[in-house]
Amino acid sequence: MTRKLAAGNWKMNGTRAALSELQTLADAHPAPSVDILICPPATLILRAADLLAGTSLRIGAQDCHADASGAHTGDISAPMLADAGATAVILGHSERREDHGETSEMVRAKARAAHAAGLTAIICVGESLAEREARNTLDIIGGQLAASIPDGCTAANTVIAYEPIWAIGTGKVPTTAQIDEVHDFIRARMIRRFGQTEGGAIPLLYGGSVKAGNAAEIFATDNVDGALVGGASLTAADFSPIIAALEGSA
Repeated sequence: MTRKLAAGNWKMNGTRAALSELQTLADAHPAPSVDILICPPATLILRAADLLAGTSLRIGAQDCHADASGAHTGDISAPMLADAGATAVILGHSERREDHGETSEMVRAKARAAHAAGLTAIICVGESLAEREARNTLDIIGGQLAASIPDGCTAANTVIAYEPIWAIGTGKVPTTAQIDEVHDFIRARMIRRFGQTEGGAIPLLYGGSVKAGNAAEIFATDNVDGALVGGASLTAADFSPIIAALEGSA
């Protein structure tokens, strides 16, 4: 059975003062029935990993370079993230694809690097509002899955996050029928490519304006194994109810 995952993406938010939120969250969930992952900015990964050692929370990163080392000023490699205490890394987020021109082929190379470093790759896919309105959603998602996901993915080293671009940070949330359609589609593609055992167990997360008020309804949807949460993961007060809702669906 796929273990549920509540993952928080802090994006470009957080200084050392924010670490107290992690301690509060860990204290509130000492023995959760789901996995909890927080992906703070790179400047906080080492401190956060040290702070949370021995707790139920895990720390991840928000991006990595495809190379293990080299002349790439300002970039961070997957082995560096693992060395700092990260256990996972978000790849292909729409903000990276749009702001930094990342292609699905680049995401696939980064995922290979993450796997080689022992990190779980959280690979993001999602359509724009124009693509949704043109009824091209499944074509877009299918293309991103085919090009972004490397061979050798397993339920232990890969998570897929569906984040419709038009729902991220906007307050707009797809209907449960729309989420169900996309997640069922992704599950079928994973099974077709990796087989029932692995493809059927790769966790599928939903992301896009997930909050305490809508979490339970989203988690009741088939093939939704958790959430990749943005703004609502910045404080324990906002993220803890989402975790509780996920535990209630487990």
